[in-house]
Amino acid sequence: MQRTIVSAFLLLAFAAPAHASEGSLEIFPDILPVLSDPTRWPESHFVQLLVLFVLLILPVNALVLKPLLAVLDERSARIEGTRKRAAEIGAQAETVLSQYQQAVEQARKQAEELRKGALEGARGDQVRILAEARTAAESAVSAARSGVAGALAGARETVRRDSETLAREAASRVLGRPLS
Repeated sequence: MQRTIVSAFLLLAFAAPAHASEGSLEIFPDILPVLSDPTRWPESHFVQLLVLFVLLILPVNALVLKPLLAVLDERSARIEGTRKRAAEIGAQAETVLSQYQQAVEQARKQAEELRKGALEGARGDQVRILAEARTAAESAVSAARSGVAGALAGARETVRRDSETLAREAASRVLGRPLS
């Protein structure tokens, strides 16, 4: 197909200009009369162009077309190779990204477990500290109660002694004489 295009391009490039005949423009020349009459060959450029075309086909093909087509084929192969490599790199990137996401998710889970463990430990410490404080408070309250009970008993004893003394003094004042 590429050779056909190149051949058509060469034919158009070396085409002879159209000549007016009988007052009209002749775009496609009639070459049959020229070929049938050898005396018209020198005035016709067609035969010269045909011979030139046939002579130039092989060198142009060897010097221009084959290297150009080889370069284009090599370029296509490199582009395809680059596309394959890009697809491989994309697949590797996807794999690495999925591994990264899995590692992040695993780290999140571990962090959540550690946070829950720390929270449970803190709650346990809180319960233990509250129990110790409650025990200490109950001990302090018991000690205070026993201290208050002892002080109350001592105060009652003191009041009883003082009340007897006061009662005797009051009675001796009322009676006007000392009680024995």
